[in-house]
Amino acid sequence: MGKRIVIALGGNALGNNLPEQMIAVKQTAKAIVDLIEEGHEVIIAHGNGPQVGMIQKAMAELTRSDPEKYIPCPLSVCVAMSQGYIGYDLQNALREELLDRGINKGVATVLTQVEVDPADPAFSNPTKPIGAFMTKEEADKMVAERGYNVIEDAGRGYRRVVASPKPQSIIEIESIRDMVSAGLVVVACGGGGIPVYKTEGHHLKGAAAVIDKDFASCVLAQQVNADTLIILTAVEKVAINFGKPDEKWLDSLTPDEARKYIGEGHFAPGSMLPKVQAAVEFAESAPGRSALITLLEKAKDGVAGRTGTAIHQ
Repeated sequence: MGKRIVIALGGNALGNNLPEQMIAVKQTAKAIVDLIEEGHEVIIAHGNGPQVGMIQKAMAELTRSDPEKYIPCPLSVCVAMSQGYIGYDLQNALREELLDRGINKGVATVLTQVEVDPADPAFSNPTKPIGAFMTKEEADKMVAERGYNVIEDAGRGYRRVVASPKPQSIIEIESIRDMVSAGLVVVACGGGGIPVYKTEGHHLKGAAAVIDKDFASCVLAQQVNADTLIILTAVEKVAINFGKPDEKWLDSLTPDEARKYIGEGHFAPGSMLPKVQAAVEFAESAPGRSALITLLEKAKDGVAGRTGTAIHQ
């Protein structure tokens, strides 16, 4: 019996710019179709850190060039733009790979809104990295000139950070469920979803934030009743004491073990920490559910239990 799997693609699966993305999604599609070929139902979510930062920078420069003609573009609109163009490349790559293997299966991207709480404390404590990596000098300039919040990101450089509220629910979930039930491969919750909150009546208002794609993928996996959540990242397994002489790679984790390691500070915020937290939340959400953290190219082996870090009760 095939499983219903939600895959959360990291930035390494998409590249950092348009030319890189065109190349990256071809390899990404191969790994995803490997799972589909084995009989699994697959729903795909993805990040958008570099892409949404690139879009917002371009829109900001456009506004600056002619402020009377062009008004500032809200971050929620930039997220929607990133969903569209990433989905465009990803669904075409998946369609081509499926047809090359003789699999007649439709692929569709859903522009997905995700509800957040406007009172979420994240709005007063920005932590979510977006955009390209910067040197300290470049970061200092952005702070001085544009008032950006920046952090040092896991030894790889500096990045802008914005609010990252927790996802509450997926607005288009019924449409996503219907498409999955009809046999489509669905791309949803791109970039963690377009953050919105309810105002008067049925109106949804965009929020100036980026939702962490791992937490959004966890909510998506629960709401489509998935068996497995796969969170793909730049390492094959989760490690404790990462980068230290006593580094240890983990084959499996129980939720209690994960919480112990989180409390000891083993996982970097904005990097491995939200992945482990989302994996634990999904694994505990219902009996029989499990999560897997691994490399994109190891996803098939991970589902078969040969690699990756499995999180289950």
